[in-house]
Amino acid sequence: MNNRRPEKLASYIREEVAGMIQRGLDDPRLEGVLVSVTRAKVSPDLAYADVYVSLLGADTRHTAAIEALKAAAGKFRGELGRGMRTRSVPVLRFQIDEQLKKEMQVLDLLRQAEREREERDQTESSSTARETTTD
Repeated sequence: MNNRRPEKLASYIREEVAGMIQRGLDDPRLEGVLVSVTRAKVSPDLAYADVYVSLLGADTRHTAAIEALKAAAGKFRGELGRGMRTRSVPVLRFQIDEQLKKEMQVLDLLRQAEREREERDQTESSSTARETTTD
């Protein structure tokens, strides 16, 4: 079996599922939530595909949005099957992309550290300037 096949299939699934979501799902649980497919990962045996999504909107709606996506997984799978050249279509499992949340937290921490460094540099430069004028 081609070891790049899961990667290629994951890329195809990510793009297609994102397009299907963008075209719209008629599910009230998705109202007020922006769904973005961030990545997909297909198992080596091509039986399962984990589809990772980021959700923008009220945190209280995230659980309902994931449940809506899980409910639509069969529909997505059917549409994927019509466009794929494989014997079977992987079972889709939707998950919130925690990796993206962690990356955003790291970026926020880096921004905070940069602000603190700039404030410290300003404080040090202003105290150095005061020392120079008093000498």
